[in-house]
Amino acid sequence: MGVKPTEEDIARADVYRLLGALLAQPPGDNLLQMLQGIVLPDEDSEDHPGAGMSKAWRKLKQAAHSATQDGLEREYHNLFIGLGKGELSPYMSTYLTGFLMERPLAELRIALSGLGLARQEAVKEPEDHAAAICEVMGVTIAENGLSFDKVKELFDRFVSPWLPAFFADLEGAETARFYRAVGGLGSRFMEVEAAYFAMPA
Repeated sequence: MGVKPTEEDIARADVYRLLGALLAQPPGDNLLQMLQGIVLPDEDSEDHPGAGMSKAWRKLKQAAHSATQDGLEREYHNLFIGLGKGELSPYMSTYLTGFLMERPLAELRIALSGLGLARQEAVKEPEDHAAAICEVMGVTIAENGLSFDKVKELFDRFVSPWLPAFFADLEGAETARFYRAVGGLGSRFMEVEAAYFAMPA
């Protein structure tokens, strides 16, 4: 019998899934409206444990209010696709080896197969795309009933070696506007996750 996720687990999974949705494609009207309607707590003091995440959510909400659909599509293209390639590569293999479709992707596929997970036929991107890895983390935390140690192993192997650097690069990307706030949320969330997985099981 699997481990039942806690409310905290479900909240963490939701953040992973949101990041995955934002990285998979430019957000549509429904997602933008959801971000614009985020209910934020009162301003936190600088030393409040959740202050970094609260500020990141606030910036993402502000960015959603300023965004337009045409602008988001151009920004996403410039960042991740480009003419030949975008400003940033959203693939784990590229971050870890400098090349696409390398050993990190093969190792990820083996790990996913062991969990009974596989890429859907309609999805063209390889499994080591940042969006896919965020979605996998969301699923394994909230749905697969994996133990703390098993989820930590996924985080240590396929998230922490590169996603914090990716989000930091996105936060500072020259062509990023809306996605600068996405990078900020991702960066702060990676810090929270690293602290979470550093705790004893």
